[in-house]
Parts: sequence; C-alpha cells; structure tokens
Amino acid sequence: MAADERLVKKAIKGDDSAFLQLIELYKIDLYKTALSFLRNEEEALEAVQEVTYRAYKNRKSVKEPSYFKTWLLRIMINYCNDQLKKQKRVILNDEILNMQGAAESHTKIELKDAMQGLDDRSREILTLKYFHELKIKEIAETLQCPEGTVKTWLNKALKALREKLEGNGGDLHV
Repeated sequence: MAADERLVKKAIKGDDSAFLQLIELYKIDLYKTALSFLRNEEEALEAVQEVTYRAYKNRKSVKEPSYFKTWLLRIMINYCNDQLKKQKRVILNDEILNMQGAAESHTKIELKDAMQGLDDRSREILTLKYFHELKIKEIAETLQCPEGTVKTWLNKALKALREKLEGNGGDLHV
C-alpha cells in the first residue's frame, strides 16, 4: 500500500495531521486546477482554502483511498464551475494556447474566442487533457464516467473547437 493511501485511511478515520499532510501533498495540483479555471491568483488561493475545508468536512465520504487525489480534483472542478457560473465568466487556458502552438496574438485571440464558444464540459475536458496532461483513464476517474464517454467528449470538444476556428477564418490546426 502506498504511503499516501495509508495517510488517506488515517485522515478518513479523523487524523487531522494525516489530512494536512495530504493537502500539503496535493496543494500545487489544486492550485493549478483552480488557476486554470478561474484565471486569477487570489481567487485560486481562495478556492484552495474552500476546497480544503469542503474536503475536510467530507473526508469520511472517500470510498477508495487510492482515488483521494481524483476526489480532491473533482471537488475543485465543481467549486470552480460554480464560481464561474456565479460570475458568468468564461475560462481560457493560456497553456492550451501554447500547447496548440498559437504564438501570434491574432491566433491567440481566435482561439480565445473559439474556447469561449464551447460548453463547460468541452472546456473542462480540454483543460484536463491539455493543461493537466491527464490520460483518458484519469479524466474518466475524475469525471466519474466511462473512458469511452471521455473519448467521445474529447473528440466532440476538439471538433467543436476546430469548427469554431475554421468558422472564424482561422488557420490554426487542432
């Protein structure tokens, strides 16, 4: 059994020290996730605090210790999506722009416009795949759905992004 799984089991049983060690272990991942969604350092830090509180409050609901990180990221994604809905803001990852090789500012603007036109799930899938570099299996665990569904959603998200870029006269290849 991995050391972090032992910590998870202790945390579930009420060991506050173990829970804090786990948060310390995953705080960078939580922060990166929040920052990629919220695009604001202060809001991302606030999100980490809120998600830490929510995770602490609900730590006994973790069923599988090996999926603790996935469970934490799911809480963060849900929190960020709720915040974005409240603020009616649209997310965009500069990292996705860079990974797609969009170096020129007009191309970045085209990609930003195209990303804004995507639904929440498509942006979420693209974020997990290209910003967090998660594998299909990991995305499926995070979103609690079959791998085939993730593949379908990813293909649809990429197709929708491609169509929006081509519709804007963009020459960016996704």
